[in-house]
Amino acid sequence: MNAFVVQPEQAEHVALTGGSGFRLLADGTETRGALGANRLTLAAGADGAGPHHHARSTEAFYVVEGAARFRLAGPDGVRTETVRAGGLVVVPPGTVHAFAAAPQQGADLLVVLTPGIDRFGYFRALGRVRRGEEPFDALLPEQARYDVHFATRPYGLGPGRR
Repeated sequence: MNAFVVQPEQAEHVALTGGSGFRLLADGTETRGALGANRLTLAAGADGAGPHHHARSTEAFYVVEGAARFRLAGPDGVRTETVRAGGLVVVPPGTVHAFAAAPQQGADLLVVLTPGIDRFGYFRALGRVRRGEEPFDALLPEQARYDVHFATRPYGLGPGRR
């Protein structure tokens, strides 16, 4: 693999709702499976992701600005952590987690997954779901392909959040 650079204007933007969105930086196909990276900006209190896990990938969240709330399942139950700018959360494979911007604060997150998977298609589809262009159920058949497995237990961050 050759080194590559993604300038800010080159990163594809996937709009969510309310001013939230993804900047797609590197996908597993570009890094030969080494990692995937995106920058996720969440409006104040906005949902980032409902409860899910990754069977094969470790996911790291670096909080660039603002604060984010994480719900993390573990052997001792589910805990909630609010992480401020400069903080890091590392989620190993198989750990059910959910996250959102902290109430009354936005969050700017650098998200890195390793090993990398061709996941940009998932983020594009998630954008369509969040904008109401497709139903959530459209993502269900793609869980194994994108290594995003939705939890059925109530690990979410609030009412109505998957």
